[in-house]
Amino acid sequence: MSLKAPVGVLRLPKGPDPNSRGFDRNSARFIALCPTSISSSSSESKEEQRVRSELRERFLRTLLVMTDKPVQFNMHEKVQVQARFGASDIDVLNFQVSNLETPLGVQKEALLRCQDVISCSFEL
Repeated sequence: MSLKAPVGVLRLPKGPDPNSRGFDRNSARFIALCPTSISSSSSESKEEQRVRSELRERFLRTLLVMTDKPVQFNMHEKVQVQARFGASDIDVLNFQVSNLETPLGVQKEALLRCQDVISCSFEL
């Protein structure tokens, strides 16, 4: 009986600081997700921050309205799928859907990666 070669261990970055809700402000992830400086006092950055806040609020309200409604997703490679929208994760990287109708069949529960979705639409 021969022993198999050991496999190296991949160490993941440390998670959120246990005393706060979020990642270290000096981490690469935080810097990539927050390219603008909030601490700047210029009127342009305050206006940009106000507009970003307004757009974020509209987007979150749209996600709330979409909950439990039939939604059509346009994916890459001209694939269109329909599903009942459930929720999104906090970073909006995945959508949880039910009764996903794909060209290959129906999936009772599924996660759609947002980077695979080009657009989505639903009726009010």
